[in-house]
Amino acid sequence: MSGPRPPSPAEAPGGLSSDPRVGELVDRCTFPPPGSQLVCGVSGGPDSLALMVLAVAAGCSVTAVHIDHGLRPGSGSEAEVVAMAAGRFGASFRSERVDVGVGPNLEARARAARHLVLGPTAATGHTADDQAETVLVNLIRGSGVHGLAAMRAGPRHPLLGLRRSQTVDLCRHLELSPVHDPSNDDLGFVRNRVRHQLLPLCSDIAGRDVVPVLARQAGALAGDADLLDALASLVDPEEARTLVAAPDGVAARSVRRWLTGAGPYPPPLDAVERVLEVARRQRLATEVPGGRRISRSNGRLSMSPAGPAPAPVAPAPVDPTPSPGNDASSGHTPVQSTNDQRSGSDVR
Repeated sequence: MSGPRPPSPAEAPGGLSSDPRVGELVDRCTFPPPGSQLVCGVSGGPDSLALMVLAVAAGCSVTAVHIDHGLRPGSGSEAEVVAMAAGRFGASFRSERVDVGVGPNLEARARAARHLVLGPTAATGHTADDQAETVLVNLIRGSGVHGLAAMRAGPRHPLLGLRRSQTVDLCRHLELSPVHDPSNDDLGFVRNRVRHQLLPLCSDIAGRDVVPVLARQAGALAGDADLLDALASLVDPEEARTLVAAPDGVAARSVRRWLTGAGPYPPPLDAVERVLEVARRQRLATEVPGGRRISRSNGRLSMSPAGPAPAPVAPAPVDPTPSPGNDASSGHTPVQSTNDQRSGSDVR
């Protein structure tokens, strides 16, 4: 039988604070001040294990939360890996189980369930590599400035200044054995194709590693997004005349913020444009995601639940007897629908 494992550098006298490699990485992170309570989402992979360790090293009071989505056999045992690591480095631990269920958009639904359990202020282990992937994913999906700004560095994303290779090296240095999630290799997910195929191709074409380039671009665009947000906050999205007079980018962002409300995800660009068409009198009304209807009355836009589609109006019967205005030989009768509300615009 082998003897007990020798203490790692982090467990030696002085702990994590005396480990120069750990200290160097902490200096590149954006954790809250020492003593702050910090919930960390920890799946057991290298990024999230590094997040937990570095948060402890930064002096935070850390609670590591493992979420089991129940999407693959044995996923529950991964909580034990996180629990052991949390105990070793002095973090609190809890495990949660969520039921994502079958259906489309599995990745997005799993992410939404995870965020709901962790709460809006929890930290995640996203690195600069994740940031670059997010920029490309949002680009090919047709995102605006906000999407291309991607994640913001701060307490919620404290590892954006680190590379994925550094979190792997840290786990190796501390003799941690991260969990491997096989879904990260599944090319059926857009993000995995971006990670394994598109990013390497971009680097090959550019002749250099494009991850830092994309991460810096996201940081630059974050400033532009903040400026647009500040301007959009001055525009009342329910005042049609104000929306029409505002610059297009500001008006669109004002509407986008209004439609998003307290929800986690913004509306698609085409929904925002349809609402602006209502403000410009190019439409009478439109429906937007979430089962809502936007209409205009007395110069104001209002939001209400979308009702059922109106029943089609049956055509009037044709009178076979010839009379003025009724051409029996052609079989057509002029019919004026009392429900025609188009007035030069359509309701879509």
